[in-house]
Amino acid sequence: MSHVLVTGANGFVGRSLCHALQGAGHGVAGLVRRAGQLERDVDEWLDSSVDFAGVDAAWPAAGQIDCVVHLAARVHVMRDKAVEPDAAFRATNVDGALRVAQAAWQRGVRRFVFVSSVKALGEHNVGRPLLEDDLAKPQDAYGRSKLAAEQALLRYGQETGLDVVIVRPPLVYGPHVRANFLRLMDAISKGMPLPLASVAARRSLVYVDNLADALMRCATDARAARQCFHVADANTLTVAELARALGRHLQRPARLVPVPASWLRHAGRMIGRSAYVDRLIGPLELDTTRIRCVLHWEPPYSIDEGLAATCRWYRSTH
Repeated sequence: MSHVLVTGANGFVGRSLCHALQGAGHGVAGLVRRAGQLERDVDEWLDSSVDFAGVDAAWPAAGQIDCVVHLAARVHVMRDKAVEPDAAFRATNVDGALRVAQAAWQRGVRRFVFVSSVKALGEHNVGRPLLEDDLAKPQDAYGRSKLAAEQALLRYGQETGLDVVIVRPPLVYGPHVRANFLRLMDAISKGMPLPLASVAARRSLVYVDNLADALMRCATDARAARQCFHVADANTLTVAELARALGRHLQRPARLVPVPASWLRHAGRMIGRSAYVDRLIGPLELDTTRIRCVLHWEPPYSIDEGLAATCRWYRSTH
């Protein structure tokens, strides 16, 4: 049995990870900013400081931990209102992550799993799915901060001996999902026509419980040492296929309209949403061969099972 500390344990992915760890018999502690938001039997560690400036004081004297899974982050947003987005993302996602890693190493933790993002590599793939060692070309402040954090943590690991494991998921979905995925379900549920019938590009997704299972393996399996892994569901879908699958599970068939990609790009430029349209209609597939070969990991749930669970949650709450 391992003892794992999860930062952001009360978040979308954090709750699923804590549940997976407990189900496998591991001890779990959660580092959060507000009390009373963790699942039963998860030890609660509080750090209300900004960007983990107080993580040293928050670490209990008796808090023996084998591995930290660092999920807490300033997340990607479509319309960032920060005056200096790069600085704001760096303060949390780079400096904050380093503070947690330093506190962990000083207290005898030997493994640090950093949950990064495919956005650290870029927004699209060309010709083949993205590999872990492909040239990184992040396109926004969030992606740049995740890449910088990966690099800073790897340097710290080389200097100290801390075993840093990096995990890069694509878009994560599941019950309690928010942002664009939730908006897509809202649109389908309301019967809104969507100009997606002609979008043929494929995009990797990962069901939250699949990601949690992979993170648990990365935290507890000796073979994960000092690796970087891409994690995604077994199959990819086009945006049109995704919308149809959601419609089937929502019992509201998606109303898809065929609109050429060039028209969508032009519309995006006209309304100042080019980046959003490019992400919607461009391909973004991840190669997950490494985690499958090194850890013999396979997603425990199919993409259809994940979408069905997500839609059951949606229908129960709307």
